Amino acid sequence: MLICTSEHIEGKKIVKSLGLVKGSSARARNAALDLTASIKNIFGGEVEEYSRLLQQTRDQAIQRMEKDAERLGANAIVCFRIQSSTIAQGASEVVAYGTAVITEI
Repeated sequence: MLICTSEHIEGKKIVKSLGLVKGSSARARNAALDLTASIKNIFGGEVEEYSRLLQQTRDQAIQRMEKDAERLGANAIVCFRIQSSTIAQGASEVVAYGTAVITEI
């Protein structure tokens, strides 16, 4: 599945637009991550555990968006966007969305 942030795909002609596709994932921190993060807050530096958790959440949201597009018969997604928000203390949601399209192969 080709995914791009622009409305056009270089070298491809979009023959049909299938509409909005989306995928989301919500994850919560855990006590072990919070303890490690608290220690890193004292000394500084990247909180790698949170970075990994957020990357896994983004990846899952994108995979779910791709499945939504495949269900519609798309072979590409244009105008891809991703956003995150806090939904509760210690929990975040990531939403991936775009427009499913069929391109000439």
